[in-house]
Amino acid sequence: MSPAPGAPSRSAAARALGRRGPKPPNRVRRVVGALALTVVVAALGALYPWLVRGPTWIEASWRQSWALVGLLIVPLCWWWGTLGQDARRPRLRMGTLVPLSLGPRGWRTRLADLPGAVRAVALTLLVLAMARPVSVLSDQSSEEKGIDIVLVMDLSGSMRAVLDADPRDLPTPVELPPGQRLTRLDTAKVVVQDFISRRKTDRIGVVVFGKAPYILSPTTLDYQLLAQLVSKMGLQVIDGSATAIGDALGTAVARLRRSDAISRVIILLTDGDSNAGQVSPEYAIELATGVGAKIYTIQIGAGDEVEVQDGVDLFGQPRYVRHRFPVNPDLLQRIARTTRGQAYIATDAKGLARSMHDVLDQLEKTRFEASVASFEDLFPLLLLPGAFLVALDALLRAWLLRRFP
Repeated sequence: MSPAPGAPSRSAAARALGRRGPKPPNRVRRVVGALALTVVVAALGALYPWLVRGPTWIEASWRQSWALVGLLIVPLCWWWGTLGQDARRPRLRMGTLVPLSLGPRGWRTRLADLPGAVRAVALTLLVLAMARPVSVLSDQSSEEKGIDIVLVMDLSGSMRAVLDADPRDLPTPVELPPGQRLTRLDTAKVVVQDFISRRKTDRIGVVVFGKAPYILSPTTLDYQLLAQLVSKMGLQVIDGSATAIGDALGTAVARLRRSDAISRVIILLTDGDSNAGQVSPEYAIELATGVGAKIYTIQIGAGDEVEVQDGVDLFGQPRYVRHRFPVNPDLLQRIARTTRGQAYIATDAKGLARSMHDVLDQLEKTRFEASVASFEDLFPLLLLPGAFLVALDALLRAWLLRRFP
């Protein structure tokens, strides 16, 4: 069947399309163009973070480095939005290609892969922001005045004895259940926490002991953590069946052996006599003298009969019995005198607080350098251009580079 008069033949239509229609794009040229667009978008996306912080990014550390695994999906996202979209493009069989000769052939066809490049770069920036980059602004070093102090606290069974104290007289008021009374340990914990809160530039450590000594905390300036550790102390955490004063003092001396402070102080809080351990108190005195540490002893109680809780009665109220715990004030005075410290006896909460504060008033101060590092989160500098590129991708696909069908 011959074509109708005036209608272009099939061969003529093909020749016309070849003269005026778009040529199929070269695959290599297409890939190079898409990569070029990606590089340009990536440079624009990184421009703002670099202008704001510059070389700081080179030394930045990543707090959530596991999030960087998300970068593995960036190449897939790039391919899906550029070259991979050809396979998903709808197709329609037509009898002639002549009408398509009037299709888009301008600059918009050359930017067809731009939305995919924008989306890939936006995903990269958002993943990097999730990894939370931080920068150390500076190590702010300053000379501080202070001393190195190790608190040595007795956690033997005698610390469960009742101490004559009104909860309202404590530095921090304590609420007790009905019928409950303050023990020596309860009072000591409150007074020690108050003592820590009053320090500003003193490095403080804590050693607890019963039958054996344990390091609760090395010397530190982190008073908040130290106060929390002290508040959680209890008589059941260690073996309190004996009192190893010599071992406890030896452990405290070991913590001060490498101290760079001129003033090194050990504050011993105990309510008993040394009756256990491998290190004698006399040898512990020699060790303290060798490192130049002064020992201040605070004896809790006077060795009189005291009340100790002994279970509860039929109504659930605490039941108390009287008991006597031996003390050795001569030993504590000898320890303090030999190391050029001072000995105290505290029979109530006010006396205990007054004794501990008096210790610090007698000490000279030494200078040591405190270093505090400050950090800056850099993720907002990546989040902002990432969010902008996500919005730009949506705008390009919906308006400027919209595809049909």
